[in-house]
Amino acid sequence: MPVFTFEKISPPVRRGPLPPIVKKQRGVIVQILDRFVEARVKRSLRKEERLIAHRQRKSAK
Repeated sequence: MPVFTFEKISPPVRRGPLPPIVKKQRGVIVQILDRFVEARVKRSLRKEERLIAHRQRKSAK
């Protein structure tokens, strides 16, 4: 005979709709970091485009 018995507890019943989630304003530091990341991505894309163009000119010769 088991010593312990466990009951399944049902989750609480939700009443009404959930309140809307308020978006917090992003911090200044996060905004600055985003700008740095955008600049870096743009630089890397330009660099890749130059490499591709350079390779195409070499193969055309």
